[in-house]
Amino acid sequence: MAKDELQQHLDKGMYGKPQINPDEQKKYLGTFRERCYLSMNIKEMRDPIYSIALKSEIEKEPNAKLLINGAMPETLQQKYITFASTNKIDFTIVSTATAESDDKIGLLLVADHAVDEPVIDVAEKYPDLEKKELPESKKKSFFERLFD
Repeated sequence: MAKDELQQHLDKGMYGKPQINPDEQKKYLGTFRERCYLSMNIKEMRDPIYSIALKSEIEKEPNAKLLINGAMPETLQQKYITFASTNKIDFTIVSTATAESDDKIGLLLVADHAVDEPVIDVAEKYPDLEKKELPESKKKSFFERLFD
């Protein structure tokens, strides 16, 4: 029995503390799927229409926290850091994440306990947003401005 405990102690020192579902934690930016309210991949983060969905989820769950993928472009990170600050929500930049493609998770709205949301993908959870368009501020031509 003492030999097993010694071996466990040595393994822990060599390989680190064993993790539960390490593949799931890697995919979901260091947390578990059951703790997620909303997820956005990097492609969806570039589309400003999904910010509306994120804002409504934050209003529903004000104690939630944002996890931001640290491997994506800094301009995109900065956009959502500013978004988190203006909406007064805690955020963490996960530096161990990867972003090889735009289909990787870029942002998660999570809780510190299990919430078991059946659908977390922003496009599936808010399908009506895809059909909407943000109001565009049409830039007036020179002649339109001249004769206004």
